Amino acid sequence: MSKFAPYFKKVQKEIIIIIGGPGTGKSTIIDGLIAKGFCCYPEISREVTLEAKKQGIEQLFLEKPLLFSELLLEGRKKQFENAQNEPHEVVFIDRGIPDVLAYMHYIGDSYPASFDTICREHVYSKIFILPPWEEIYISDEARYENYEQAKLIQNHLVETYEGYGYNLIEVPKDTVDNRILFILDEISK
Repeated sequence: MSKFAPYFKKVQKEIIIIIGGPGTGKSTIIDGLIAKGFCCYPEISREVTLEAKKQGIEQLFLEKPLLFSELLLEGRKKQFENAQNEPHEVVFIDRGIPDVLAYMHYIGDSYPASFDTICREHVYSKIFILPPWEEIYISDEARYENYEQAKLIQNHLVETYEGYGYNLIEVPKDTVDNRILFILDEISK
């Protein structure tokens, strides 16, 4: 029996995602959950961006947003399907499929109807959202948005996920350990 068994009383598979605008601490929380022995899937957008750079496209999201979004959608769909086959009762994923649509809304670009269909066919158990947090926000070569843009993206994430009927659970600004405890406590309810 897992040392975290008290947190998980349900038998069915829980696929839980952690969302939020850029620089809100998602990857740090995922790393903390991994360190505690949880099954977690990392954000894949950096992988997609780095692969594009190898092919000579400096910023795929800016230069070819639809292609970037298609690649992310496929990668996140694969993560969801892989998570369903995990032996673990709970799987955490850094960002979900609807994030792709939220970013497309943010840039004002259109996308095929199949994007919406994929969002409706792949349903997550719980959604935790991290609020914008200027004190921890850092921009880098893969995170080109400034803090104001990050807040706009956050609004699109909320709108998109709520549009699919999800109840978003906001994780308070706190230490990484306390944020993780908050998430684990919410899951045990």
